[in-house]
Amino acid sequence: MIVDLPNTTTSQISKTLVKIREEGGAVALGRVLTLVISTNLGHEEEAIEAANDASREHPMRVIVISTSLDGHHEADTARLDAQIRVGGDAGASEVIVLKAYGDTASDEDGLVTGLLLPDAPVVAWWPGDAPEVVSISPLGRIAQRRITDAAAQSDPRGFLNHLSRTYSPGDTDFSWTRLTLWRAQLAAVLDQPPYETITAVEVHGAPDSPSTGLLAAWLQMQLKVPARHELVTPAHGSSGIQGVRLHRASGVIELERTNTNTVTLVQPNQPVHDISLIRRNLRDCLAEELRRLDPDDLFGEVIQHGLAELDAPTVTGSITVPVP
Repeated sequence: MIVDLPNTTTSQISKTLVKIREEGGAVALGRVLTLVISTNLGHEEEAIEAANDASREHPMRVIVISTSLDGHHEADTARLDAQIRVGGDAGASEVIVLKAYGDTASDEDGLVTGLLLPDAPVVAWWPGDAPEVVSISPLGRIAQRRITDAAAQSDPRGFLNHLSRTYSPGDTDFSWTRLTLWRAQLAAVLDQPPYETITAVEVHGAPDSPSTGLLAAWLQMQLKVPARHELVTPAHGSSGIQGVRLHRASGVIELERTNTNTVTLVQPNQPVHDISLIRRNLRDCLAEELRRLDPDDLFGEVIQHGLAELDAPTVTGSITVPVP
């Protein structure tokens, strides 16, 4: 069910939610958190779809606050349009979409405060442009967890460097979440004999991939060896992390992406293996981040210290990535 509330107020929205609950049952029962999504007008649906999918694992109230890039919309007068989605139109959540125009858009925390679930954690997510310092932004101040996406910024690697300087416990970024499968696979490889010391690490990825630098920083911290961060230009429009090489006495372990969902593992004196390693979508990243509402201490260590200790990336030309 979708209920449109043009030119409304947060008080009217709250009253409508109560009315829907009384007429259709206790739709808010079992909600474990409030997810606040800050996005630009016209760019709401992809984030809402990801939140709806993630809500099947994390029942929640989703509040989407949508404004224009500069906080105004065609010099419009102050106005708040809202839409409430419940039932099949909201997955296992209830979605409140707030489209703010004019001066109304400048009071983000005021718009959402009265709509938060009582006594429930708040997670803020910026799927697009992030505020200058997320932890002290209007929405960041009311949230326990704050999620950004460096890959969505105009300068992904520059944004990560900025985040390393402004990091506050509770901050996280999808460029880190996208590493989960890579980290698990590398850990599995190193958990097999021969148990030799890693002497050097190389991580290469596309120039616009912020995850590549984070993976190199994590490996350098965990293995306590120099990690080389290489920027390559993959063929066929591929992006993201392209591969990892781990050097040890018996030879080099190579984990190389061969297509969108597969990497090839090459080890000395071992058969070559093709391993499924899919590129994670927004739903997967969001669902993982919502599984923990306490600060991610490891991410904090990597973003604050590991990234700073990593040497500047080197440009190594182009590589050819086979496609099926």
